[in-house]
Amino acid sequence: NKAIKMKFLTSWIAAAIVCLILVAVRVFDFTPIQIARLKTFDYLITSLPEKTDTMGSDIIIVEFDEKSIEKFGQWPFDRKDIAKVIDKLNEKGAGLIVAPILFSEKDRMGGDDVLARSIDQGGMVLSQTATIQSNKPDAVRRGFSSIGPVDPINYVYSWSGGLPPIKILADAAKGVGTVAVSSELDGVVRRLPLLSRISGNLYPSLVLETIRVAAGDPSYQIKTSEAGIEFVRVPKYPPIATDKNGAVWLTWNTKFDRISAVDIDERVNGKIVILGLAIEGVGGIVATPNGSIWANDIHAHALQTLLDGTSIQRLAYSDALEILALVILLIVLIVVVPRTSVKWTVPVYGLFIGGVGYFCYYMFFTNLQLWDGSYIAFAGTLCFGQLVFNNFAREFRLKQQIKKQFSTYLSPDMVAELQKNPDLLKLGGETRDLTIMFTDVRGFTAISEHYGENVQGLTQIMNRYMTAMTKNILLNNGTLDKYIGDAQMAFWNAPLDNTNHAKHAVKTALEMLNDLDKFNEEVAKEGVPAFGMGIGINSGPVVVGNMGSTQRFDYTCLGDNVNLASRLEGQSKAYGVKLILGENTAEKVKDEYKLAELDIIAVKGKTKGTRIYTVMFDNYESDNHVEFLTLYREQKWDEALEHIEKLKGNQLDEYYQIMRERINELKKKPKVKNWDGVYKATSK
Repeated sequence: NKAIKMKFLTSWIAAAIVCLILVAVRVFDFTPIQIARLKTFDYLITSLPEKTDTMGSDIIIVEFDEKSIEKFGQWPFDRKDIAKVIDKLNEKGAGLIVAPILFSEKDRMGGDDVLARSIDQGGMVLSQTATIQSNKPDAVRRGFSSIGPVDPINYVYSWSGGLPPIKILADAAKGVGTVAVSSELDGVVRRLPLLSRISGNLYPSLVLETIRVAAGDPSYQIKTSEAGIEFVRVPKYPPIATDKNGAVWLTWNTKFDRISAVDIDERVNGKIVILGLAIEGVGGIVATPNGSIWANDIHAHALQTLLDGTSIQRLAYSDALEILALVILLIVLIVVVPRTSVKWTVPVYGLFIGGVGYFCYYMFFTNLQLWDGSYIAFAGTLCFGQLVFNNFAREFRLKQQIKKQFSTYLSPDMVAELQKNPDLLKLGGETRDLTIMFTDVRGFTAISEHYGENVQGLTQIMNRYMTAMTKNILLNNGTLDKYIGDAQMAFWNAPLDNTNHAKHAVKTALEMLNDLDKFNEEVAKEGVPAFGMGIGINSGPVVVGNMGSTQRFDYTCLGDNVNLASRLEGQSKAYGVKLILGENTAEKVKDEYKLAELDIIAVKGKTKGTRIYTVMFDNYESDNHVEFLTLYREQKWDEALEHIEKLKGNQLDEYYQIMRERINELKKKPKVKNWDGVYKATSK
């Protein structure tokens, strides 16, 4: 039952059920989904480059601030003092004064007449506020016309009542707009309604009324569609795109110039002045994507957004298209991922998610359109992760089955390879071109004597050595065939194809020699004699497959080229080098590594000679070395010995000393006519 349940949970049906749930969550658009979407929009909107040229801005903020308290006393100020501030603004050439300050009650000091005269003398827009108290008097109205199939009043934000400025001030003003800031689910203000429904009537916002007054129009127009409001327009001003509820997304990238109401100067000349409150405990604080700001700053940002024509849009059909894109993505994932390798699906899916992010980024910065890729990425990744997990779970069950079936007659390494891809392992032998490596420890006698009768200590140090060396074979796509005492045998290009098998084998050998130096540094601190190493590598056709008896099989390789690799390892000491390459291997890696030919040798048991090489990685004069070998093979012993003196000072010093001794022995014998230069090895 447990196995059946697990099989169902990792099936495509379970994944499909999860996908249906994910789509339903997006369709019902629960609060966390909305908040995530809004945070995505915050990132885009706040990524707009900051406008710091305050002199080039159309707007300036004049604040009744703490400094004003010191001059005018406790808030609310005497309206005669407020009138003086307005007169000062008019005197300095302010273009249009917008006051998001409510004057809904008569002045207790009797200064309303004075304030009304100041308001009347200049261009000023006052504010009224929407309220939930239905017993409040009706707000100041403004006419509008609507074009479209639906009544816009059914879509705008609605309040029970409105609180206007007192009549004497409202009559003196050029316009009166509604202050109605609506925050999102998380309490952050991102949009500002251009229209409000109060007691069943439609009213313009403070910023829309400011645009109307600035344009000199008597009213405004609304364009609707089946989805709601499309845009709002003052006849002499370009259309303003809104959401379906008549609200505009605000931009927050303008840094406004600010002046205290007691320090008014020429900077206000020709500017739209936002005359607001910035007094602690009096002025309102509003949360925005850019942090908390004064409430009057909201109107400055909204007005600048409209003046710049940077109306950010969230199209009415965006939600539907995003849900459709999500459904298509999930269907594709369910169909493709279970049938495709992870190495292909992961990068392709990563590119797709990157493409979704780029699309949202591109549409915003090119067309100022808001598209939400966050839920598509979240839901798609969740579904993709489940499907990939399902693949791994199915593969794991298959691997466990293979292990159970084959572990009794295949080596653990080969079982692991078979588990990765059962189709790659062909039972029985086949002829393949492999690169074979043999390694052996040099100086084992000294190491063994160091441990004496401490067999456990010797075993532990040998295990440490084998571990340090083996990792390089595995990391370079090699197959570890076996351990032979203190020796290792490995090969490349079986059971998995490896077109660069010779290069990988040589790379492994060099890494092993490098790691051997590090290993010796470690064991030297323990007083253990240094380990030496000899390596032989050869390439060529061999038979590879499961070899052995009916009782036990091993995956290994057999053939003349295997024997030659073993013999080359044995000759490394005789030539004073740590690594010897056969002729075929050298041919395959000559463009990758700097090689030096050592000799033409007929290894023990062979009559035919083969050229052998080593890899050079320090000071090495190739031309002089080639000349030395030429003189040697021409039996010009004295010239060859003289040439050796020019070749000192590199990793072949021991090799040259060995060759010097060989030449001195050859000098004692008669020269061989038509000598082929082949050296007959007498030891393995």
